[in-house]
Amino acid sequence: MTNLDSNSADSVFPSTQNSGGVTRSLCLVVDEMHPSLQEMLQQIDVQMHYRPDLKAAEVSAALAAQPYDGLMVRSKIRVTAELLAHGPKLRYVARAGAGVDNIDEAALAAAGVMLLNAPEGNQDAVGEFAIGLLLSLFRNIVQADSEVRQSVWRREANRGEEIGGKTIGLLGYGHMGRAFARRLAAFDCTVLAYDHDPACTADHHAALVSLAELQQRAEVFSIHIPYSVDNHRFVNDELLRGFRNPIWLLNTARGEVLDHAALVSGLQSGQIRGAGLDVLENEKLTTLTAEQQARFDFLTFAPNVILSPHIGGWTHQSYRRINEVLVWKIAEFLCTGSMQK
Repeated sequence: MTNLDSNSADSVFPSTQNSGGVTRSLCLVVDEMHPSLQEMLQQIDVQMHYRPDLKAAEVSAALAAQPYDGLMVRSKIRVTAELLAHGPKLRYVARAGAGVDNIDEAALAAAGVMLLNAPEGNQDAVGEFAIGLLLSLFRNIVQADSEVRQSVWRREANRGEEIGGKTIGLLGYGHMGRAFARRLAAFDCTVLAYDHDPACTADHHAALVSLAELQQRAEVFSIHIPYSVDNHRFVNDELLRGFRNPIWLLNTARGEVLDHAALVSGLQSGQIRGAGLDVLENEKLTTLTAEQQARFDFLTFAPNVILSPHIGGWTHQSYRRINEVLVWKIAEFLCTGSMQK
């Protein structure tokens, strides 16, 4: 995909207009999107039906009411085989974001529907946010701020660590891991990355290593893998106990890839020196089970834990840039019937 200038108000997209000037795609959008979306889709001759007002249960009927060949979503609904059956003309589903854990990819493949997502749109936001989490942990920024607001002045107790000289281990080296590594390059630290995908390639920002080597060397462990059934609680007690050094842990990926019982145990034992969590095992905080509530209570009171509400990739710039990425990919798909990697 062509690189996009996120500062440009007039992004130029591939032309999808046929010789008769007829609109080639009708797209149903069921979640809130940056207001630039309509103009961008018009540039590639796609007509948008913007329906963020729809409740999840109403999407099937809306999809069946028109011959939509595109469906754009965030997190309102799960895209399943049952939903796809209501859109027999669908050719693509566009996920406005990086994660596709609410999309049944096997169902899309069986129906011949292309899945498009936009990790390029918020990778920079996530990379910057991960740096912020790490600095906040190392320098006790959240705790120090709270203390000063209460007229408590403790310099020695808030003496911190520097990133320089540390070995940072990344689990996953896709868009998000690479964005974090690029920013770490300015800190004079060593960056290691493990990715189970044999097609993953190294670059000069990180060395690709085995998981065992990462566990032997890393002092910081940052999670950058997507959620899938295979990745459910991939970071568990056994994996965390395998680290030779006590570690700081960051998770800006998905809460379900981390076993929170193992996280709490590691914090209690000192194997985990601190944690920065932008995601949780259950982010619907009013629906926590008793066990989840107990773990959440521990995390909220732990002074060496920083929590935020899944905002790593959520900036004013990424909100628009996700549109740009998706529109580029929709245009390319409409032109070629496929997507270039």
